[in-house]
Amino acid sequence: MKEQLKRYIRAGYPGLYIVSHEEARVEAELKAVAEELKHKLYAWSITDGMVDTATGNVTDCHDAVDTLAAISGLPENSIVLLRDYHLFFEEANPVTVRTFKDELLSAKTKGVTLCVLACRLKLPAELEREMTVVEFALPGREEIHHVLEGIVQSAKLKKLENRDRACLIDAATGLTTQEAENAFALSVVETGKLDPAVVAREKALTIKKNGLLEIVNTKESLDSIGGLDVLKDWLIQRKEGFSDKAKKYGLPVMRGLLIIGIPGTGKSLTAKATAKVFGLPLLKLDAGRIFGGLLGQSESNLRSVIQTAEAIAPCCLWIDELEKSFNGSKSSGMTDGGTSSRVFGSFISWMQEKTKPVFIVATANDVSQLPPEFLRKGRWDDLFFCDLPNQEEREAIWSIQIIKYGRKPEEFDLVQLAKATAGLTGSEIEGVFVDALYQAFADDREPTDLTIAQVLNDFVPLSKLMSEQINGLRQWAKGRAKMATSTSQSETRLRKIAA
Repeated sequence: MKEQLKRYIRAGYPGLYIVSHEEARVEAELKAVAEELKHKLYAWSITDGMVDTATGNVTDCHDAVDTLAAISGLPENSIVLLRDYHLFFEEANPVTVRTFKDELLSAKTKGVTLCVLACRLKLPAELEREMTVVEFALPGREEIHHVLEGIVQSAKLKKLENRDRACLIDAATGLTTQEAENAFALSVVETGKLDPAVVAREKALTIKKNGLLEIVNTKESLDSIGGLDVLKDWLIQRKEGFSDKAKKYGLPVMRGLLIIGIPGTGKSLTAKATAKVFGLPLLKLDAGRIFGGLLGQSESNLRSVIQTAEAIAPCCLWIDELEKSFNGSKSSGMTDGGTSSRVFGSFISWMQEKTKPVFIVATANDVSQLPPEFLRKGRWDDLFFCDLPNQEEREAIWSIQIIKYGRKPEEFDLVQLAKATAGLTGSEIEGVFVDALYQAFADDREPTDLTIAQVLNDFVPLSKLMSEQINGLRQWAKGRAKMATSTSQSETRLRKIAA
C-alpha cells in the first residue's frame, strides 16, 4: 500500500480519498512515504486542528473552510491527512465543496496532496472525478506477524514455535491491526497464553458486527449427507485445490460451486460440508443486507464484504438462496437509481476476475429467478442439481437422522421406512422423525416404526404441494446441470416416481 501511495504522490495527484478504519496505520504509511519523498506531513482533525507531525506545531483551524485556508498557506511538497473530513461533504454545503475543489487546483501547482481519510466512501458528485479513491486493504500476514511479536514481547511470553505462530496469524487474518492486537491481548488475559481459539472467536464476533458476514463454525461433513454421491466425489477430487501442490501443478484458482434443487434436499448441508472438505473457514454472506438506504452505502458494503473475504482467504463464501439475494438485479434506475444493478454487476465481475482463493458456494431453489449472467460459463467451476432422494439415499438419510437423535438404526426397518417416505426430502424425513420422537415422548416410550407410520399418515410432502414447480425444475436441469446423484440412481428414482 505504501508503494501505491508513493506513486500517486510522486505523480502529483492533488486529492486522495483513503477508505479505512485504521487511522494509525494509514498515518504510519503516510509518514513513511513523506520521509522517503522528503515531504512534510500535516495531520488535521476537527478537535486538534492542523498538526505538523515533525515539529508538533499546531495551527488552530476547526472549521471546514478555515482548514482549507490553512492548507493554502502550507509549503510546497506537503502531504495533508484530513481525518473525517468526509463528514463535511455529507452536509452538502456548496461553499465547502467549491472551496475544496479550488484548493485541489492550487495544490496541484504546489506539489501538495490532500488525503481525506474516512471509514466509508462518501464523495459529492462534484468531486468524484477530482479525487482518487484508495481502498486501504486489511493488514496481511506480515503486518499481523509484527502485531503478534509486539504482544509476545510486551507480555513477556516465551518465543512462539513456527506452527503456533502460523495458527495465530491464520486466526487473526481479516482483522485490522488494532482488532488483532486486542484479540491477542484478550487471549493472554483469559488463558495466560496466546490461544488461536480465543482469537478466532473474537474475529467471528468482529466480522458479525456489521451483519453482512459471519463465520460459521460447522461440524458438518460429507458423512452428514445421505446420498449425492456425484457431488461428494466432485468435492473430494478438488479438496487439495488450494494447496501449494496445486499451484505448482498449474491448476487455476477454483471459483465456486452453484447447487440448484428442490428445497430440503441437502444444498445448505453440502455448502457447510464443503468448507470441511477443503479445510477452510466458512463465511456466510447475508446478501440482502448489502443493500442500504443511504446513497453509496450498498456499494460500500459490497467492497467491505470482498475486502474481508479476500483478507481471510483461502476461505469458502456461502450464499444461501442466491435467487433471493439478488432478485432486484434487473431493477431500473426508476426504482432504486440502478443501485441493485450496479451492486450485482460489481459482484459478478469480482466472481469472474478474482485472483484470491475465495471459493463461493451458492445455493438456489428457484432457478427462474436467477439472472442469466449468474449461469454463464466461467462464473462457476460447476453447477449441480439436487433432486428428491432415491431409495438408497433415503435409507442413508434415515440412518443419519436416527443416529443424530441418539437412537440406533438397527432398531428400525430402514428399508421399509425408505419405501414409506418416497417423495420426501431429507429435511422432511428429519421432520417426520422429530414428530415421532415428540409423540413417543408424550406416551413415555421409545419411537418405533409404527410411531413413524402414524406420523406419515397425516404428512403431505412438498413433492405433492409443489409438483408442477419441481417438474419444471427437473426439466430445466436436463442438459444444463450435473446431477448430484449418479445417473443410474436418478433414472431408477424417476421410474419409481412415474409408476
